[in-house]
Amino acid sequence: MNLRVTRVSTDRPARRTRHGRARLSGAARLSGAAPSFSAARLFSAAPLFGAARLSGLTRRSRVPLVVVLAVGVGLVAACGGSGGGTATPAASAGAASALLGPVARATGTPVKIGIITEGKSAISDMSAQDTVADATAKWLNEHRSGIAGHPIELVKCDALGDPGKAADCGNRLVEANVAAAVFGETAVMAAAWKPLHDAHVPVMLYATSDAGPLLDKDSTFVLSDPTAGTIGMPISVAKSLGLKKLTAIVIDVPSAVGLETTVAPAQAKAAGLDFNLVRIPPGTADMTPQLQPVVAGDPGLVFVLGNDSFCISAFNGLRSAGFTGHITSIAQCVTDATRKAVPGSLLNGMQISASSPIGLDNPSTRLYKAVVATYSKGVDTSQQGGMSMFSALAGFQTSVARLTGDITPTSVLSAIRSMPSTELPGAGGLTFQCDGKASTLASSVCTRGSLVATLDAKGQPRSYQVVGASAG
Repeated sequence: MNLRVTRVSTDRPARRTRHGRARLSGAARLSGAAPSFSAARLFSAAPLFGAARLSGLTRRSRVPLVVVLAVGVGLVAACGGSGGGTATPAASAGAASALLGPVARATGTPVKIGIITEGKSAISDMSAQDTVADATAKWLNEHRSGIAGHPIELVKCDALGDPGKAADCGNRLVEANVAAAVFGETAVMAAAWKPLHDAHVPVMLYATSDAGPLLDKDSTFVLSDPTAGTIGMPISVAKSLGLKKLTAIVIDVPSAVGLETTVAPAQAKAAGLDFNLVRIPPGTADMTPQLQPVVAGDPGLVFVLGNDSFCISAFNGLRSAGFTGHITSIAQCVTDATRKAVPGSLLNGMQISASSPIGLDNPSTRLYKAVVATYSKGVDTSQQGGMSMFSALAGFQTSVARLTGDITPTSVLSAIRSMPSTELPGAGGLTFQCDGKASTLASSVCTRGSLVATLDAKGQPRSYQVVGASAG
């Protein structure tokens, strides 16, 4: 079955949308009122969530700290270095066929689904997400009956890191009469989301940090819990180890300390844990003086939050201060630089947040590799970006599995809201349910909990596990 794909350009003259609103510039369209309650302020104070999830950022790019952290859901940076790890074997033709499932071809009138990704811009190359979106749609059309028996027709647009182009992408999808939109990773997500939201088009996002999409109760669905990696994960690990205290060592910048000062203490207390926040300025090369009293005071579980240079200093400072307990962190803390600067004895057994189980052989990676191998060429399956697009588009199709009758934005919304708790494709066992109950902070979040990677002495994942309660 040939996949029908439409690529919309953002270079055409502006027109009015089908809802009669004049098309505004990208910056002007972002002036809509933001939610006024405390959760909106919390997410605004921590802009590193989701928007920074550009796992395809080139090594030569110089990216601001707020982008590098991306602490909300954690990129699997530990899997992308040159330090080795257990690669997922390529599936043979026979094995791939078995993994794809029985043939169940979609027929009838195609259904237009919008796809917005970063594409290839000056600071990142996420073009693989376009390729993976095509491959995923072909698989869904041939083996999962598309959407309610209708083949998926993709309408794609690249934001290119430009708010104006992103806003144009959103408007172009509205003009194309898409039934829904699925977003890959882009640093200008809010600009693309706003026109679709205003037109009441359902949008499914792999992850975001923007308050508007996160707090939307009407038509937005987010597949990653923005607090799971930095709050929920260390709390869950501490409880599993029977510890009574959680100490967070955090780089002292607003984007990092926001939720650690406002949300983490209450959630730790509710879990029966004492919470201690240690704020250390960025650029502190030797943290031993700050960490010696922390270690002497029995810190319980230690959670380190920052970029890799900060975390290297924190890890080595803990070691110098004589700490021998359990350490958790985020994936951005474990890079090739970390593996060279921190002893393997300290990395061994460390647990870090993860968004998908890249790098190990497991059901999620086997299915993803089978889809990519069968329906595309040239995709590096060791990188997170492609798998996040696979999860987002396959997750969307899963969420509307019970849809019947005409396929419209309204019927899609109804189907997503009424879906049962179901495993999220490519997520290593996480489940999702988009009924607005998964998060007390963000109405649109569909998952509760996260993946945790346990590292070996080389700083590579040796296993993954789900921590925290799943939705439903």
